[in-house]
Amino acid sequence: MEIVERKENPLLDRVELSFVWDHPGKPTPSLAEMIEASAKSEPGSDKKLVFVKNVNTRFGMSRTTGLALVYGAEDSASIEPNYVSERHKLEENTEENESTESPQETEEAEIPEEEGES
Repeated sequence: MEIVERKENPLLDRVELSFVWDHPGKPTPSLAEMIEASAKSEPGSDKKLVFVKNVNTRFGMSRTTGLALVYGAEDSASIEPNYVSERHKLEENTEENESTESPQETEEAEIPEEEGES
């Protein structure tokens, strides 16, 4: 991921990152991947306070552009519309579920014999 423009917005307590992501031979990066890369590019940021918007991949090209908003505090992030916040919360929940899932053990439980059967 390459940061094309970095703009500090002190009034809203956020940093606005315009990015370009070249991904030849790979699918469009997921929202979780874009959030993680944006958080890494801004030192001291929290993934929960990163919102990715305006993601666009042109047909036939392996280049994605977008805008990442990195907030400094939860109070500042509350100005984001509810649907954007919910979308990012859903992405966090699916990411957590994938990391905590473990293969289920398939052990057969012993069935106790009933008394009186011979």
